[in-house]
Amino acid sequence: MRYLLDVNVLIALSFERYQFHQRAALWTLSKANLTLLSCSITELGCIRILAQTPDYGLTLEHAHAILLQLKASRCLQFEFIADSNDISPLPSWVKMPKQTTDGHLLELAKSHSALLATFDRKIPGAFLLP
Repeated sequence: MRYLLDVNVLIALSFERYQFHQRAALWTLSKANLTLLSCSITELGCIRILAQTPDYGLTLEHAHAILLQLKASRCLQFEFIADSNDISPLPSWVKMPKQTTDGHLLELAKSHSALLATFDRKIPGAFLLP
């Protein structure tokens, strides 16, 4: 199965101190034939949040290195997908500005025959990690 990782899941897999790290790690271990997808939006969001959260104490360079290390892991199968979607396919449930990226990622996942994997309960049609 193919899953486009939302920013929160990418952070959870990248950073052991993140509150959902264990939950994300257990999910990846429980799945066979798992392909994890990332894109520019999710990768940049992961680096930005890791580097700007004061409690983590990470520099931009360190956050970047952490994500690169995760993507190079032999334990997980990562695939980067190009984002060629424009704003046209936003889902009808997108009503507020803060939902635009979620809606875009959901449509991007669909266009690559994948599910959007997230911890966010407010994204209709996304796969909520157990």
